Amino acid sequence: MGSKRIGKSSLEEISIRSLGVIESSNIEFKPGLTVLTGETGAGKTMVLTALGLVLGNKSDSDLVRQGQERAIVTGKFAVPKELAQQISEAGGEVEDESVVISRTVSTAGKSRVLVGGIVSSAAAVSSFASSLVEIHAQSSSSKLTKAGVARDLLDRFAGLDLENYQDTFEQYQQMKRRISELKDQLSQADRQIAELSELADEFARLSPKSGELVEIENEIAKLGSVELLNQAVSSALNLFENEDLSAVNLLQQIRKNLDQVNGKDKQLDQISERFTESLLNLQDISSDLTSYLSQLEADPNRFEKLQDRKSSLNSLLKRYGKGSDKEVAFEQLLLDGKSAKEKIADLSGGDQRIIELEKEAEILFKKLQEQGLSLSKLRNENGAKLSAQVTEEVRSLSMPNASFVIDQIVSDSKSPNSYTSTGIDEIFILFSAHSGGTPLALNKVASGGELSRVMLALEVVIAEAEPIGTYIFDEVDAGVGGKAAIEVGRRLAKLSKSAQVIVITHLAQVAAWADNHLVVKKSENGLVTQSDVMEVSANGRKIEIARMLSGQEDSQTAQEHAGELLAIVKNA
Repeated sequence: MGSKRIGKSSLEEISIRSLGVIESSNIEFKPGLTVLTGETGAGKTMVLTALGLVLGNKSDSDLVRQGQERAIVTGKFAVPKELAQQISEAGGEVEDESVVISRTVSTAGKSRVLVGGIVSSAAAVSSFASSLVEIHAQSSSSKLTKAGVARDLLDRFAGLDLENYQDTFEQYQQMKRRISELKDQLSQADRQIAELSELADEFARLSPKSGELVEIENEIAKLGSVELLNQAVSSALNLFENEDLSAVNLLQQIRKNLDQVNGKDKQLDQISERFTESLLNLQDISSDLTSYLSQLEADPNRFEKLQDRKSSLNSLLKRYGKGSDKEVAFEQLLLDGKSAKEKIADLSGGDQRIIELEKEAEILFKKLQEQGLSLSKLRNENGAKLSAQVTEEVRSLSMPNASFVIDQIVSDSKSPNSYTSTGIDEIFILFSAHSGGTPLALNKVASGGELSRVMLALEVVIAEAEPIGTYIFDEVDAGVGGKAAIEVGRRLAKLSKSAQVIVITHLAQVAAWADNHLVVKKSENGLVTQSDVMEVSANGRKIEIARMLSGQEDSQTAQEHAGELLAIVKNA
């Protein structure tokens, strides 16, 4: 039996209320291979629908059980640290290495999503859902037909690390952009050099300093209001120290009154202390105002100089400043002024600089070429291995003449335009179901059932390298019977050693391989309620497999056949 693996997620539980035929059900999922069986229409696929809702699929008000206002589905997943971080970045919350995703769908068509109790959205859940669960259903278009997926799968199978290549690719792209920008600038170099020279000269003449404009404006405002400031401060001091009516004297009287009862009551002593402190602060303010007044004097010369300086700085700002925020524009102007000489040097020696940069770009391109060709070679070698291994698996799944081919198209390595962030290769998955048939794009030649089995074969081969923790297969056994069905079961069991596998099946030969067997039944009134999803073992499994084999769970022959099947699997 499988066990919970470090670094992969797993589905622990799903709770369903008022969804389709399911009235109310809590289903626990364990590691290893879990099969869900039951009669047609018993609600097995509704479990898959519920999981789809939890993972951010489009909701539909028709799914809500008749007579109910809303359907509620909740899924609980164990998640590793890397995935927990991804979920947190998407706005969800992970507690104790588990995340609970809840989805409510109302009859009015409204949908609500909670991730770890925090309101989220279906789109946010979709952003990390593919790392939680991989669902294979015939109705869903396979991920294998999406651009880039085949290459990602091959790279994971090969254990390729693209980091060094991608660093070189990014450096090369930056160098190309730098050369292109410099060439653009050189075409306007004369005009730019003239502008930058003017700025550099003006800057050297004025030598503006950070924050200077704000300081000047404040001092001008002060010098322009000396009389008004003098009058206001004198009046305030007069009220502080007036012979007839002094604010300080009155406050001193209050203090004396309070001092008379000092020590009689702690509460009053505290108030008295606060009053004394405030009085001392007021006396300090009085002293500060006196000092301020003694220094306050009109200075017409200084006022005029500041006005001139302000005018010069504003003129500089008007000509060379950028943006509507004056302070920000002034600080940016200081940066531009300081770098003007360097830019002039760059532009003046521009042609020579381009030659130097192009030499650097050439060295980078050679490095990129080596790394790109090395990636191609590794993909070619591993593509052949993956093709052979998946073909072998597929042929055991009732497709004895099938071929699975990793097709690699390598672009011209001499052309810089051939390089992308993932190399110079395009990777495609081709397939042929018949002997001698030309392998073609998988989605063009594989039927729904074949596509499911190809996916199963591929997952088994690369499961160890896959980050996905849970695989769900619906109708993977379509169009398969007998010995081939046993092989489907064998491969699902093999896959469950690397990840949690959940299978919805009608085939006894597949169900016999289960580590955990869940049976979904309909009650008398056609509903699935809490008691109608049961985990069965031993005798219960034999009865269910007998029903799957013959439709007659009570048949002695069917039960014997079921026992034989379970024994074959156990010994395998």
